Amino acid sequence: MLQGIRVIEIEGLGPGPFAAMMLADLGAEVIVIHRPGAGNPVAGDVNLLDRGKKSITLDLKDPADLAIARALIATADALIEGFRPGVMERLGLGPDTCRADNPRLVYGRMTGWGQYGPKSQMAGHDLNYIATSGALWYASAPDAPPLTPPTLVGDVGGGALYLVAGILAGLLNAARSGQGTVVDAAIVDGSAHMMALLMSMAPSGNLSDRRGQSLLDGPHWCRTYACACGGHIAVQCLEPKFYAAFLDLMGLSDDPAFAEQMDAAQWPDQTARLAALFAAKPRDHWAALFEGSDACAAPVLSPTEAACDPHMAARGAWTDAQGLRQPATAPRFDGASAVPGPVPARGAHGSELRADLARRGLI
Repeated sequence: MLQGIRVIEIEGLGPGPFAAMMLADLGAEVIVIHRPGAGNPVAGDVNLLDRGKKSITLDLKDPADLAIARALIATADALIEGFRPGVMERLGLGPDTCRADNPRLVYGRMTGWGQYGPKSQMAGHDLNYIATSGALWYASAPDAPPLTPPTLVGDVGGGALYLVAGILAGLLNAARSGQGTVVDAAIVDGSAHMMALLMSMAPSGNLSDRRGQSLLDGPHWCRTYACACGGHIAVQCLEPKFYAAFLDLMGLSDDPAFAEQMDAAQWPDQTARLAALFAAKPRDHWAALFEGSDACAAPVLSPTEAACDPHMAARGAWTDAQGLRQPATAPRFDGASAVPGPVPARGAHGSELRADLARRGLI
């Protein structure tokens, strides 16, 4: 879908590279400017987030390499950087400079706190950002500390995906107007914006500031239960007909203790009863019981297990391309998903890209 779009990525950590990977998955030519030396300290030498990209190694503090970076950016439709505010300007690659060379450039800036505000120069990570934005508040059972899967809500959901959306919107606008834009994608902004669906329940009284008292964070029918084997089952049968299907399979249809689905006063006792039932048998027993039903209950699978799940396997949602366990591309278009591109060696395309710039007369 993005064939013909060129994106320059300045090497960083986490959400910026993820956003660039997604654009590459969608068909864009993504050129990552890797810094000299060792690979990513978190991902190692073979970084899954570099799949489908081209790589050139440049030292942005070296004037000659900086000139090559600036020339590459002049050929691009979009740029992604994930430094603290002001770093790119000090390198000589700030938005004003780059857009003077390339007025159509969509300049994507990925940060945790944003380009301005009291915390904009502070360090932080995924949990810090979503704790501040409000997105962490409902993230666990009411009797447990808030906990969310690392990176998913903040770095990826509130960060990378909002940067992708901003860049795509910027590209559409540039195609119409001929003018680029600066995309300020902050994880605190995106993760707060993601709360809109949950906040939409407040006027009806289904959302409370007290943990464990809202429609989706307190009920016995909306939580994860431990099983006898140490595995877990996730239950979320919100609609009455699905709740009825769940009770039927659990043998609780005629139990008066479960007749009132929405009585918050009964949720703790109902939760305790279900916890005892689930703890009596292994996860696979419950998975088999719920399979094919509308009870809205499912086993909690590890990524390795998920790759073998019949539904996930049928959709090809996981792959082992290049010997790396990795998710397939998403979303699908006309029912098909693209094949993930290979992970390049650092600097693998340096000669090719320099030659292209020379042909263009840019270096």
